[in-house]
Amino acid sequence: MKELKKGSKGSSGKKSSKEIFGLDADIAAKKDLELERKLSKKLKVKEGKLRGLDDGLNILLEGMLPAMDLFGEEDTHGASELPKKRLKKSLLSKKHKEEILPNEGMEVETIDRAFELMRTSDQDGALGDIADCGTMRRKHKKRKLLRQEQEDNIVDDDLCISNNVESVAMEVASEHVSAEVPAKKEKGKYIAPHLRARAGNEPEEHTQIRRRIRGLLNRLSESNVESITGELSTIFQSVARSSVASHIMIEEALASFSGGPRGNEQYAAIFAAFVAGMACLVGVDFSAKFMASFVKCFEDEYLKEDNLSLRNLTLLLSYLCIFGVCCSDLIYDFLVMLSKRLTEIDVSIILAVLQCCGMKIRADDPISMKNLIVSVQKTTSDLKASSRDNHEKRNSKRMEFMLETICDIKNNKKRQKEDPIHHTRIKKWLQKLRVDDILLRGLKWSKLLDPDKKGQWWLPGDLASATDNVEEVANRIDKDILETQRMLQLAAAQKMNTDARRAIFCIIMSGEDYIDACEKLLRLELPGKQDRDIMRVLLECCLQEKVFNKYYTVLATKLCEHDKNHKFTLQFCIWDHFKELDSMQLMRSMHLAKFVAEMVSSFTLSLAVLKTVELSDLNLLSPRRVMHFRMLFEAIFEYPDSTVWNVFTRVAVAPELEGLRQGIEFFGKEYIVKSNKDLSQKFKLVKRALNNVEGVLM
Repeated sequence: MKELKKGSKGSSGKKSSKEIFGLDADIAAKKDLELERKLSKKLKVKEGKLRGLDDGLNILLEGMLPAMDLFGEEDTHGASELPKKRLKKSLLSKKHKEEILPNEGMEVETIDRAFELMRTSDQDGALGDIADCGTMRRKHKKRKLLRQEQEDNIVDDDLCISNNVESVAMEVASEHVSAEVPAKKEKGKYIAPHLRARAGNEPEEHTQIRRRIRGLLNRLSESNVESITGELSTIFQSVARSSVASHIMIEEALASFSGGPRGNEQYAAIFAAFVAGMACLVGVDFSAKFMASFVKCFEDEYLKEDNLSLRNLTLLLSYLCIFGVCCSDLIYDFLVMLSKRLTEIDVSIILAVLQCCGMKIRADDPISMKNLIVSVQKTTSDLKASSRDNHEKRNSKRMEFMLETICDIKNNKKRQKEDPIHHTRIKKWLQKLRVDDILLRGLKWSKLLDPDKKGQWWLPGDLASATDNVEEVANRIDKDILETQRMLQLAAAQKMNTDARRAIFCIIMSGEDYIDACEKLLRLELPGKQDRDIMRVLLECCLQEKVFNKYYTVLATKLCEHDKNHKFTLQFCIWDHFKELDSMQLMRSMHLAKFVAEMVSSFTLSLAVLKTVELSDLNLLSPRRVMHFRMLFEAIFEYPDSTVWNVFTRVAVAPELEGLRQGIEFFGKEYIVKSNKDLSQKFKLVKRALNNVEGVLM
């Protein structure tokens, strides 16, 4: 029974094995071809591509027994029970994957996916899995051999075979793994031709900022100019480098004007208000850089002779002057430059400026308007004389209209335009932002075109950085060129190392009298802390003289009466010189003593300027200091008794100056009266004045 059962069992096992592997070679080959066609059709692969190149292995393997007959029934039975995942893992083990080149990682995924498709295509069981996996394994082994031959450079033709194998793997997986291996190259974003050069150099972050700024500027109107300017100032402050933000904003604003359609005055007023508002919110350097870029853009458009663009830019310049961004001096310099050429384009530009802001610049500076008229008339007469045969130039209707407009403005016959409602509202908004503080003064058209501008070049007071601008300095200080050149050389010798100090020095030294010098100094309107240089330069000029000159004291008094800040600056300058008395030259020390005595006697300064000096400390009173303050008090004692009484009474009523009063009494008793008995009566008057607590004046 056992043998019967055993035999039946074996027969059944042989039967199953025969059913699986007892097929003829022809039938197996037909099934392989059928499966291959099926896969080729499903994967959309051309005929013959799936099998690759014929390496002759099939001829060598002909006549060999099937794999299951060689292994035996037990091995075959065990192999048939292998899980499909385990079989797949054994075929593509870690060892095989490491042998693949780094750039062939995609082939592993392609083979795995091909295995999966082959497994799902056959539903009969292990036949399709084993046969197909064996085929793919042979192909993979063949591909590895070809890779090794390529690395060793044995056969040059293997390069073509390798590339062919790679294309096979990519084509197999083109449909099913399109996410991992894109079949087509991704299309790039379209860039306009005029932006392609910039797009290659500009970072993506700057491109996004430019897009935001352009969108806000395109929506700019009279109703939202305040809100959009606020948003743009926020963007400006959010950028790490302010120069990048200002460059982008200025470039976009000028591009919308120079390259845009014909603009009207309302459009120019809105953009001028935007520039003024940005300068108030982020700093005056924004408007200065805008003006420099504007002038460069204007010159470029002028060379192109683009009348439309030039008109738009001219209106913008006019409203920049109206809203307080630039001074009328720049407009006059611009008009005088045009009047020297006076071509047809120049005439239209001058006419546009005069129609827009002619009355304003006349009110700001009537003398400059007179000079403009003289320049225009001179150029006109020269053109008529040189072009007698050219009736077009001589009888230009536009030029005649320009001359009539200039005459009307000069005679005050042309009425100033009434501000529309939106202009009034914009001006009120700018006044709240204190637009008067951002006015650019002292700028010239040539200065804005200068490519070698350095530092804070927009600050006023830079009459000349070198002697090559001597003509400009001469016109400013109303002197001839030779005298101006001598002044600049003298300023360099006196170590006037800044443009502001050179300007102040030239004005002080070239003034006809103290009134003329004071007016010219105040006309500079130095902003911020630069006005402190006036008193520093003035006191230095006084100390450098060989003979003491009261011109400096009278000028200093006039300036202190105009602005109390000059008084405080002068007091600090005197304190700084008191610290240098021990090393100061005798002539400078004497001039300083006389200068302080004059300022105290004229009641411009109080005697409290000596509160920083310890007149009662013998350890601090060096011989040089004693000599200096002796000259100071003796210079005060030369004035009448009423003046001396009032000078010392002013420090008697202040309780906090008790130490100064005691120091004056000690110093006068020890160093003045003992050495000069003639001054004893004056000193008694001084002691009574110092005790005059009631403050009664003579």
